[in-house]
Amino acid sequence: MKALKNILQTVKSQSPILYGIGIFHFVLAVLCLLGWMVDDRMLAGINVWIKPLKFSISGGIYVITSGFLATLYPFSKRKRNIINNLISWPLALEIIIVVLQASRGVQSHYNQSNLFDGILFGVMGLLISIVVLTMVFYIVETIRLKMTVARPVQWGILLGWLVVLFGSWVGGQMIGQMAHNVGVADGGEGLPVINWSTIAGDLRVAHFFGLHGIQIIPLFAVMLTKKWKASKMAKNLVVILFGLLYASWIAFTFYQAKQGMPLVRL
Repeated sequence: MKALKNILQTVKSQSPILYGIGIFHFVLAVLCLLGWMVDDRMLAGINVWIKPLKFSISGGIYVITSGFLATLYPFSKRKRNIINNLISWPLALEIIIVVLQASRGVQSHYNQSNLFDGILFGVMGLLISIVVLTMVFYIVETIRLKMTVARPVQWGILLGWLVVLFGSWVGGQMIGQMAHNVGVADGGEGLPVINWSTIAGDLRVAHFFGLHGIQIIPLFAVMLTKKWKASKMAKNLVVILFGLLYASWIAFTFYQAKQGMPLVRL
């Protein structure tokens, strides 16, 4: 908890716009949870508030993560503010659209049933494209610059950005087929809350693990660096191996989904 508190304080002082947008996501998550408790409307087989709840939590975590990582690069204040704004406002607008569509009881993604819904879906695609470009920027800067962290941790951050970029590409695959399931229509039987299909392929599995690689891999690198008394080279190799294994797991879940197989069959 102390480490989390330090991260939040760092983001609040060094990346205030991302801190504010992150808190906004978490407030929306609480409101969506309340909506789930009092609103029994269903959409695509689940309560209408579950999807915006998941997006609010995941988006909030990503925003806070980005805000903290931005402080580890030797950026000028102006450069950091530009990249922070390019991340924060698109994600803020996207989650507003997701919550708005949920409140209307309609799909936010893949919804082209009328002009208004089609425009909102197109706007969401544009907003996420901006965020994806910031991921590419961070990959280049992580390779090019010396960060204020140990080398194994920098390797973990680089691999995290590469994995999250792949996770975003999987999201593009879902947009390309206008659905997240493979083999059946969206909205069938799924795991509780997360609703990943239990009867067919579901690209959301690889998408989820990909998007959260930017937290998981760097955290592994930090813990390894602190706990393991070994040479820097050994730590670098272990972090790289972990990152490759994690990426392989995502590649497997993507392949599995494309073959029409669920992660867990019930």
